Amino acid sequence: MAGIHIVDIEAAINWWRQRSPSPDGITACAEVRALAETYGLMVYHRTKQADEASLSAQARQAWMAWYAQTPDTPCIAICSTAQGDALCKGCGRTEREVQDWPQLDPVHKREVWHRITMESTAWRFNRYAERASGSLNGAAGISPNRSASADKRR
Repeated sequence: MAGIHIVDIEAAINWWRQRSPSPDGITACAEVRALAETYGLMVYHRTKQADEASLSAQARQAWMAWYAQTPDTPCIAICSTAQGDALCKGCGRTEREVQDWPQLDPVHKREVWHRITMESTAWRFNRYAERASGSLNGAAGISPNRSASADKRR
């Protein structure tokens, strides 16, 4: 089963807190409360990943709304898997992950994102960091939106 990493749950909570701030400084919006329940259980049980199926419908919906605003692909348009490398020097994905990317569900994509971020060996994290950060803003011809045609290109 695919798991959602605690870092993504935290990021989603913080995104929702910024998007729907507390009117009184105490009350959290429904999305934050739903995600916080999952987060609290993860902390209590000392787990780093929550099984996707364990999320309530509201928590999953809140997580998916956060996910929709994240960059879809780690690609920086320097793919060394096309040159025979098993691991892309540009983004850090395996050849199989690059090929299967359009079919991967959001949880599996985030698992790959987490792995390559923790490894931080791909050029997107060092040599071409400015290119990767520019792609978040639509620079270098890479759009962060999640259209079906964008998924097919990656």
